[in-house]
Amino acid sequence: MAETRPVRKSSERPAERKAPKLSRQHKPEGMSLEDWQIELRRQFGRSQDFHLANVGEHPVFSLFEVTNPQSQNTYRVQIRGARVGDNHCSCPDFATNTLGTCKHIEFALAALESKRASAAALRAGFQPAYSEVQLQYGAQREVRFRPGTECPVELSRLAANYFGADGALLPDAFGKFEAFLAEAGRFEHELRCHEDVLAFVAEVRDAEKRRARVAEAFPRGTRSPALKDLLTVQLYDYQREGALFAAQAGRCLIGDEMGLGKTIQAIAAAEIMARLFGVERVLIVCPTSLKHQWEREIARFNPMHSVQAIGGLRPQRQEQFAANSFFKITNYDTVYRDLDLIEGWAPDLVILDEAQRIKNWATRTARSVKKIAAPYAIVLTGTPLENRLEELISIVQFVDRYRLGPTFRLLDQHQIRDEVGKVVGYRELDRIGKTLEPVLLRRQKDEVLDQLPGRIDTNVFVPMTDLQRKLHGENMEIVARVVQKWRRYGYLSEADQRRLMIALQRMRMSCDSSYLLDGKTDQGQKADEATTLLSEFLERPNTKVVVFSQWLRMHELLERRVKDRGWGHVMFHGGVPSPKRRGLVDRFREDENCRLFLSTDAGGVGLNLQHASVVMNMDLPWNPAVLEQRVGRVHRLGQRQPVRVVNFVARGTIEEGMLSVLKFKKSLFAGVLDGGEKEVFLGGSRLTKFMETVESATGSIPETIAEAPEEAPTPSADREPEADEAPRTGGKKTAAPGAGSAPAPSAPAAASGGDVWAGLLQAGMALLQQFSGGGEKSSPAPNGTSGASAGGGLGALMRRDDQTGEPYVRLPVPPPEVMEQALAALGNLLKGMQR
Repeated sequence: MAETRPVRKSSERPAERKAPKLSRQHKPEGMSLEDWQIELRRQFGRSQDFHLANVGEHPVFSLFEVTNPQSQNTYRVQIRGARVGDNHCSCPDFATNTLGTCKHIEFALAALESKRASAAALRAGFQPAYSEVQLQYGAQREVRFRPGTECPVELSRLAANYFGADGALLPDAFGKFEAFLAEAGRFEHELRCHEDVLAFVAEVRDAEKRRARVAEAFPRGTRSPALKDLLTVQLYDYQREGALFAAQAGRCLIGDEMGLGKTIQAIAAAEIMARLFGVERVLIVCPTSLKHQWEREIARFNPMHSVQAIGGLRPQRQEQFAANSFFKITNYDTVYRDLDLIEGWAPDLVILDEAQRIKNWATRTARSVKKIAAPYAIVLTGTPLENRLEELISIVQFVDRYRLGPTFRLLDQHQIRDEVGKVVGYRELDRIGKTLEPVLLRRQKDEVLDQLPGRIDTNVFVPMTDLQRKLHGENMEIVARVVQKWRRYGYLSEADQRRLMIALQRMRMSCDSSYLLDGKTDQGQKADEATTLLSEFLERPNTKVVVFSQWLRMHELLERRVKDRGWGHVMFHGGVPSPKRRGLVDRFREDENCRLFLSTDAGGVGLNLQHASVVMNMDLPWNPAVLEQRVGRVHRLGQRQPVRVVNFVARGTIEEGMLSVLKFKKSLFAGVLDGGEKEVFLGGSRLTKFMETVESATGSIPETIAEAPEEAPTPSADREPEADEAPRTGGKKTAAPGAGSAPAPSAPAAASGGDVWAGLLQAGMALLQQFSGGGEKSSPAPNGTSGASAGGGLGALMRRDDQTGEPYVRLPVPPPEVMEQALAALGNLLKGMQR
């Protein structure tokens, strides 16, 4: 009978179990990294309110179930002794941390040690009469033979033919592992082989068979004749290489630079897997805006297979998953609701497009996607690393959760810290690239430059008007006052935290035009400068231009000027219903009178706009990856003209500081993935003055801003909630879809004041971009900022008092530790300004 026991409170434990509480942020002097991590798990596990149930036969050395009453997650813990490495747990942390323990094991041990007889048995250790074949989760997973106390001599001799002196299965014995089990079964002795052993052996053998099968089918590699009729179009050599790489790897990441045709490589790989490995069901997970593009390109390149785009309300989606089709296309935002339908359909291959959507491991989207089970997986993203190494880890975990090892060790090996423990840079980034070589394929445009036209990038610095400078300076003063208040009292109310984030966002909005803030005046020169340049570009009859801005109100200003000139255009943003998006793209592509594509960042991902030849960025995103996503819509394979990229920057403002943010992030990305610098520094604790004088009436701006290595999860700007289901967190309606719905990973110490400044901006702007629509449909709002329709923007944040009917805005705030670090940094910067 299963026994269930409540948790013992830490105060009930024997005094000898108590120890000083360890910091989760700083490793104690004299303690190894591994010992610190083990003690942290022991400390945490032995203070939890878990439930323990013995589902085995022995009172101590048995199989237990440990249940978290809050998450309702249950894991199976096998207890074999008190030493680290004796026991086993089914949780993901145990499988990947290489420590030999986890919080669930430590909780179970604490419960057993509370009884004298159980504690004595644990100290003696477990020495079963039966023998075992176990999977050891260390730096590398190994299958090991463990003889029991009554193991026959003949069985030990037999095992020596398959296992080395250390007990590990020999490399050439994987193929004949069943033969060992069959021969061992002839002895009148119990031999237990655990389930994870069989799964690991099958994984290794499948990989060998897969490589051999692909080599046999395509003996000449990319020159093999069988590749010529794979799809309805001929692939370039590097695309053939990508398709073969994905088929051989089984689970891989294609991280080619944007515009090199990752979609067609994935479709080709799926066809190879269908012919060689019997793949019959392919699930494609992509942003909502790309579902129809995937459907169109599959029909174009591989019409022999049926395709079904999943959409509509839950009953419709249920019918669509039940229908027969080779490809099914769904979007990230519905995976959480449809996990049971996906499991029932049981895909053979999962393709994740724009996989940076799962870069923040703590978000519900990332957790849900990683629950999709399939033997094969292809991850597509031109930006597997945008800001922090943790993002790369999160994406790679979907492909191979063991590849990079535990996060704590990876960061310890590659982060550079100063004397007080702050992260000031990264080292040996090339090692990460080498570790990923078996599962990551990345080519840059430079490698296929003979197939792509040139690109010219220009920064256009635009002066601010008096009103813009006034708005920019007023909001900078708010930032300074809030920081001074925090320095004085060491505390900020939620209202003050919101004031700080709003002021930072409004500083950036003022760089485009005063219209973004008040909805009335039109003080700003960017729109006029852009119109002048457009006049020059559009003098050529065949020239088409894509114009990006984060804010829909900026496009409203441009649209006024465009209409006066009679230029045909389309407006693309997150508020456009999904069925209508395809028509907008088709019109821009096919109508020779449609010269302009005005888009928020909803159009910066996935769309093929290579029939344009000019990209205008009215405002710079905080992230170079987002900037490259925008440009990559035009400068991509199939482009036959040189591409001109124009970035508008407001002179003497926060936008100039963003240029150094972009530069640092590009260096980090290149060091890991593109063979760039092996060491990247954040600038340490040395910062020049906080602000530069902007004429006589304004404050100053950061001369150098470096990005913090940690940021809060970023909500999706294109999230489209289902009409029949409100987004929920813990059973309650959220303030905004995706915002604040999951805890952020604990942030490491910031590299410097500038690092945390940028970190705060990343966290705050991800939320506050919704004030201006964040790529959604704009409408007037009570506070004068841009609103949004349902599904995003301010409209998603609006609430109405049940009694008075008065509207108000509900905003989630970032974690307290992030806010405190940011405020401390801002305080230091302001001190420098006062000098």
